[in-house]
Amino acid sequence: MSEDVKSHFTKILEQAGLCVVLVVAPVVAPAIAGAQMNPTAAASASTLSAGDRKLLSEAADGGMAEVELGKLAMQKASDENVKKFGQRMVDDHSKANDELRELAKRKGVDLPQTPSAKNQNLKQRLAKLNGPSFDKAYMTDMVTDHREDVAAFQKESNVARDPLVKSFATQTLPTLKEHLKTAQEISSKTTSALGGTAAGTIQNASGKPSPSKLASSKSSAGKSGSLLN
Repeated sequence: MSEDVKSHFTKILEQAGLCVVLVVAPVVAPAIAGAQMNPTAAASASTLSAGDRKLLSEAADGGMAEVELGKLAMQKASDENVKKFGQRMVDDHSKANDELRELAKRKGVDLPQTPSAKNQNLKQRLAKLNGPSFDKAYMTDMVTDHREDVAAFQKESNVARDPLVKSFATQTLPTLKEHLKTAQEISSKTTSALGGTAAGTIQNASGKPSPSKLASSKSSAGKSGSLLN
């Protein structure tokens, strides 16, 4: 084979190899670029402060509990205002829960799927009560819970580092304040109807009713008249 033929053959092979490179490169390059431009959910979550992550997790826990307890109130409450409050808890917190899940998804944060043991225990205790005794215990707990919620969301609306978390806290806060105001009004009337004070019948520091004192409240329930006029 002459040198000219060899040279020509070599050029053909080199050109063929270049074509392979040109075909493969456009396919590989976008994949590499995509991996660099799309951070994983874990990386996104790591950018949140501990306070921001805590608010999302606790809000999810509390929100699920408010919906379940609200449904319980709609079934077991004897006072129409307590039933309506329970319905509002279901409606408002279901909406907030949906917004929270969407926010957590964007931030790559895994939220609890069921209420905490504390809230599950509370539901079990309330489920054993009926009528005025349930009304009083439920509304006392709603006051306690929403005081804690308002304090937590107020703080986070001021100090949250992530703008989306800050916005969620700020936009949800007015609704929580309205819940607290309404709960206080209804609770004061249910407490007066059964006699005594909420502090004397409910251990609300942990959000859990005291079985012995609730039993006492239940025994005196028959002496009371209507809860709300």
